Amino acid sequence: MIASIDHLVLTTHNEEASIAFYTELLGMRLDAFVGADGRTRKAFVFGSQKINLHVKGSEFEPKAHLPVPGAVDLCLIAAVPLDQVIERLAAHPWPILEGPVNRTGACGPILSVYLRDPDLNLIEISQYL
Repeated sequence: MIASIDHLVLTTHNEEASIAFYTELLGMRLDAFVGADGRTRKAFVFGSQKINLHVKGSEFEPKAHLPVPGAVDLCLIAAVPLDQVIERLAAHPWPILEGPVNRTGACGPILSVYLRDPDLNLIEISQYL
């Protein structure tokens, strides 16, 4: 019945810091669009997916029951080898919490590094082995 994930929503305390992390560090494209309520919304676009951004206290309806910054644990598949991801993180510098470590992704074995975004969400960046 379900084929894939189209998008998810992150709630942030600091819109500017979140935008910098996902666009400048992770290389996602910032997109602005007008929602059904006429308000301009922002999203990070990558591949055929996107992450919509809500600012705490100014969320769009409908929303999660308890939208809070830092509650997400997200695994992203890298478009480049993981060595290049690690080099980019070191160049900014952005701390890696753990990795590279072997894990299991939706389609098989992956190699992953873990970091936190500015809202302390756990971000896993991986490549399939």
